[in-house]
Amino acid sequence: MEVLASSALFFVALHLVSAAVQAGGLLGTVPIEEYGLSFQYYQQSCPQFEAVVGRKVKEWIKDYTLAPALMRLHFLDCVVRGSERSAEASKTLRGFEIIDDIKTELEKSCLRTASCVDSLATAARDATVSAGGPYWMVPYGCKDGRVSVAGEADKVPMGHENITSLLQLFQSQGLNVLDLVVLSGAHTIGRRACRPVQSRLYNYKSTGKPDPTRPDPTFDNAYYKNLQRKTGLLSTDQYLYSDSRTGPLMAALATQPNVFNYQFGVSMAKLGNVQVLTGDEGEVRTDCNAGNRY
Repeated sequence: MEVLASSALFFVALHLVSAAVQAGGLLGTVPIEEYGLSFQYYQQSCPQFEAVVGRKVKEWIKDYTLAPALMRLHFLDCVVRGSERSAEASKTLRGFEIIDDIKTELEKSCLRTASCVDSLATAARDATVSAGGPYWMVPYGCKDGRVSVAGEADKVPMGHENITSLLQLFQSQGLNVLDLVVLSGAHTIGRRACRPVQSRLYNYKSTGKPDPTRPDPTFDNAYYKNLQRKTGLLSTDQYLYSDSRTGPLMAALATQPNVFNYQFGVSMAKLGNVQVLTGDEGEVRTDCNAGNRY
């Protein structure tokens, strides 16, 4: 009976993710018009915006691990008020220097026009594409936060949380269980800071040798297949596979690479709609590391 129940959950999950693709993503995305955003926001004020971001990403993404680093940095920027570098969680992040380089270049031709938020969202998208992942449209016009709160960065997942806390975090941001499962698929590429996986890097299962599981530079659904073999790098990854709320979706995506690829773009677009600031709610920072002093 347990096997039958597991199989039934798998097929239900497979139906859900397939339906998500046909419907443009599970539960859809919030219309950008509600936020006052536009895909043509910089068409007149900074027409070279996308070209500058794309060029800089190509210059930096010689190290493939910077692609998932930018995805994670984008996640932090969406769920907390500003990317506070002094926060404990921020010490495990990379990619700040890429955004600084992009911002410096944009300020030369579009003074105080293009926000750091839009720059990061676009860089994360272009980096994903460079790794073989999907392309998605990024709506522009988001403003940067006026404050950065270091304590808020501590709610960013570090790889050891339980599934209930992860679901609560995502739901508090208007994201759902499918978004959690799909965005976790970014772990298919990249590297982790040593602390969450130190024992697995240097003394895997008391062998005195590193874990033979290594991230692949190719963006695909190998992450989900590896979890079926119990070779996930982070504890949280294996929890996602074994938990009854997320496991069936994880198993379904292991067999549906095209669904994963498409839904990743949908979920990243939804992530970009989290805590959006427009108009006087925010500002365009001249320095992405701190709020304006004027």
